[in-house]
Amino acid sequence: MSFDPNMRVLVVDDYRTMVRIIRNLLKQLGFTNVDEASDGSSALNMMREQDYGLVISDWNMEPMTGYEFLREVRADNHLQKTPFLMVTAESKTENVVAARHAGVNSYIVKPFNATTLRAKIESIFGK
Repeated sequence: MSFDPNMRVLVVDDYRTMVRIIRNLLKQLGFTNVDEASDGSSALNMMREQDYGLVISDWNMEPMTGYEFLREVRADNHLQKTPFLMVTAESKTENVVAARHAGVNSYIVKPFNATTLRAKIESIFGK
C-alpha cells in the first residue's frame, strides 16, 4: 500500500448518505482517522485548524461548490499542497478539465467501490 491509512482524511459532501458511503469505503481500505464537513465553507475552516493528508470532496454542494472549495484550497499557501480527490455524478469533460486546471489531484465519478477508490488514492500518492 502506497498511502498511510493513519493519515487524517476530510470527506466533504452535503448529502449525509454519501458521506456515510465514503466513510465506509475508507474504513474498508483501513482508514480510521476520518472527519467530515457538509459544505466547502466549513471544510475550509476545518482545514485551517487541522492538517489533512487527503480531502475527498463532492462537486455539487451548496452554498460553496466543490469546485469553488478546490479553488480556495489551491489559493491558500498553507493548504495548497493538500491532496484533493473530487467526487461527482458529473462526468462532463468540461468539469474534469476545469477541475484539472484548478489543481485537483484526481477525479472519481459516482457510483464507485472500494477498489476504485483505492486506485484513485494510490494514483494520488504514487505506487
